Amino acid sequence: MPDTTHTIGRRKEAVCRLYIKPGSGKWSVNGRTLGDYFPRPAHVSAIQQPFTITDTLGRYDVKAKVEGGGLTGQAGALRLAVARALVTMDESHRKKLRDLALLTRDARAVERKKPGRPKARKKFQFSKR
Repeated sequence: MPDTTHTIGRRKEAVCRLYIKPGSGKWSVNGRTLGDYFPRPAHVSAIQQPFTITDTLGRYDVKAKVEGGGLTGQAGALRLAVARALVTMDESHRKKLRDLALLTRDARAVERKKPGRPKARKKFQFSKR
């Protein structure tokens, strides 16, 4: 089992670089605590989901640098990075995390705007006369 592990997670336009090591469960996200950086409880619970599933909540110290996108994208990127780090630390967690699709990168992104339209799919109002 490595001492410190480095992983990367991505979601939409957000990228997260994560460093994890055995410890007491301290979080540092861009120099702030987890609850301070992500004020929504839904984001915090989503980020901690890999720890909850593998029964390792409070066993690791996490230091993360997230950039790009919004808070939801950053939370998704952090969750993927945490799941990947747990697999690196202990390979036996892979099946549990894989079954709940926590090791899969969410490929959904904003659709591009098309020419001749106001948005990606919206059309200008049609007038018959």
